Amino acid sequence: MAEILENSQVRQRLRSLEEALESGSLKQVARILNGGLSPSDIAHLLESSPPRQRALLWNLVDKDLEGEVLQYLNDDIRAYFLSQLNAQELADVIGDFESDDLADLLQQLPDTVIQEVLDTMDDQDRQRVEEVLAYPEDTAGGLMNTDTITVRPDISIDVVLRYLRRHRSLPPMTDSLIVVNRRDEFIGMLPITKMLVSNPASTVREVMDTDIDPIPVSMSDTQVANLFERYDLISAPVVGEAGRLLGRITIDDVVDVIREDADHSLMSMAGLDEDEDTFAPVMKTSRRRAVWLGINLVTALMASAVIGLFEETISKVVALAVLMPIVASMGGIAGSQTLTLVIRGMAVGQITGANLKWLLNREFIVGALNGLLWALVVAVAAVIWFQDILIGAIIAAALVINLVSAAMVGTLLPMFLKKVNIDPALAGSVILTTVTDCVGFMAFLGLATIFYG
Repeated sequence: MAEILENSQVRQRLRSLEEALESGSLKQVARILNGGLSPSDIAHLLESSPPRQRALLWNLVDKDLEGEVLQYLNDDIRAYFLSQLNAQELADVIGDFESDDLADLLQQLPDTVIQEVLDTMDDQDRQRVEEVLAYPEDTAGGLMNTDTITVRPDISIDVVLRYLRRHRSLPPMTDSLIVVNRRDEFIGMLPITKMLVSNPASTVREVMDTDIDPIPVSMSDTQVANLFERYDLISAPVVGEAGRLLGRITIDDVVDVIREDADHSLMSMAGLDEDEDTFAPVMKTSRRRAVWLGINLVTALMASAVIGLFEETISKVVALAVLMPIVASMGGIAGSQTLTLVIRGMAVGQITGANLKWLLNREFIVGALNGLLWALVVAVAAVIWFQDILIGAIIAAALVINLVSAAMVGTLLPMFLKKVNIDPALAGSVILTTVTDCVGFMAFLGLATIFYG
């Protein structure tokens, strides 16, 4: 009930802000922005605003809030606002960032600016950030936060509790303490809930969990997300060589990974960047999309070239021109279904070399069954339409060939692209469409040429 009321209040404040913007009352806009909205709500408002209004709103945000708002913005918009700041202004804005969030932000800046910002930080903070920056951002090392609380296994629970009380606050998402030896090598985890109900005289060694595997620093962020999902983790330790503790990953970072992966898969299928600004300027949007349209033009010309090979046959049998789109469209849809399934399976780690053969056989049978079913439907429609049994038989055979081919390509293509380090979500749909168009046209028009020749 309280959450519903809070959401209602936020919507009311947003409506009041829109009214204030329309009336030109900037003082009221600033008051609502800085006094009534959370940083995440302000970030959402900025992302939902056209460029000129966005710049106006950003200038009205209090300096104390800028850092928090930046953390919630997508990379494209955040990079723009960061480019407007000098090194000292950046250092002031990011003063309260956690090391992992700060590293993510700095990676969007030129190397010279990164060094200038690092030079303004104290030695301890700079060392923490440099540790994270040393790893690629799509690995566990790039995700981790070096702000951890560690304890030794030979001390009592009472000593641990007294040690915790000396802290003003614990790092966010602290559900467990990390147990290490004197060489900072990971030993186990001490859940806070378990510690609170244990005998204060017990040692950490007696209470801690030792069946938890730490995350290697080089593990990909997608694999990290899968582990958090599979084991319902809130936080997890990250270790380097010889099991030495380097930091920890928390669920809020993993949620960001899951969201980015979902955005990437969705946007890549249209050839767009997952951080594409909905309200980006005309020229910037046109430039990004022009490249993808050019790629699609090349693939379309390839399909057209296949049709051109059978120009004489098409001129003799007009029905072929009418029915061609059906063959290509059915193959494209069937292939896209398989391609999407396989890309998702790869993303969550379900598809390996061991089960690929089974999946390939399954998709072959599914493609053949659907091909036979819809070939019969289309053949009957074609015969009734053109009063020609032969044209019905030809399009039926072409549909079966194309649907089976689409299933095979949709299954194998993502694996091949991944092997050659090409993003399946980005290139898969384009290649698949080209293959199904060419195979469909070749099968349909080739068979027509043979039987009508």
